[in-house]
Amino acid sequence: MTLDDLRVYVAVCQSGSLSAVARELSCTQSAVSQHVKRLERETGTRLLERQPRGVVPTPAGRLLQAAAAEGLAGLDLALRRIDELARGEVGSVRVATGATTVRHFMSEAVVAFRRRYPEASLEFQTETSSRRCFTALAANDIDLAWITIGAPVRGIEQHPVVELPWVLAVPAGDPLAGRSRVEAADLADIRHIRLPENSSARAHLDTAFAELGIRISPEPSVADWDTAVLLTELGLGHAIVPALPNQKLQDAGTGPLRFIPIPDLPRLAVGWAVRRWEALTPLARSFADTVSSTHRR
Repeated sequence: MTLDDLRVYVAVCQSGSLSAVARELSCTQSAVSQHVKRLERETGTRLLERQPRGVVPTPAGRLLQAAAAEGLAGLDLALRRIDELARGEVGSVRVATGATTVRHFMSEAVVAFRRRYPEASLEFQTETSSRRCFTALAANDIDLAWITIGAPVRGIEQHPVVELPWVLAVPAGDPLAGRSRVEAADLADIRHIRLPENSSARAHLDTAFAELGIRISPEPSVADWDTAVLLTELGLGHAIVPALPNQKLQDAGTGPLRFIPIPDLPRLAVGWAVRRWEALTPLARSFADTVSSTHRR
């Protein structure tokens, strides 16, 4: 049993096709089949079942696939970390974020990090939900993910960085614009521009509404926080969004919008998700710490 056997086997399980893996590896289907057969001889059991449209792992095969994928991901991470340690401050950091995360939470840190590590590469991968970030982490496609902190996820560590209060975005001429705060009862009468349906932030908000006994008329959801604020500015409703760093609240008195605090709503925790904090490469750890430090001042 070799690492190549395991890598090829995991690839076959993921694609469901011996021929597709052969094309990807630029080898013959027979060569791919030999890797699988060698594993079957050593385990003493059949690992794949042929079906009309490809192959699927047997129950024993699924056990081996899960164990092999976990081990290979950890090994790949270790080899990458060893390589980056050998090369010093040269390497890359792969980060999964939401559509507007870099602008709101990381812009200052990106500048500071690039100044400190001019030869390092930052790679940002946009994901639409925390769940998709967890999948990317489990597959070792990324080093770090900026997420809404939520329920524990097996194999993933979550590290809160900042807690965001909620605010109501309203046009400057709205009757609520002069308020210093908005009570939970006031929210029942707004035309709510909802956050993305599959987002952790919306789930957090919906749970808070239920606990406070707030019923809000359903409106179409938008792709991200910034779009909700933009639609509010265009007069299409009201947005309940987290108070983002450097956001001007209602006492600024300028601009087309006011952001009124909603103290009844529990704060939204955001921060880092990683497979294992201690296993991060030095560069990834440095970037994560740089971002975190900008929110602790």
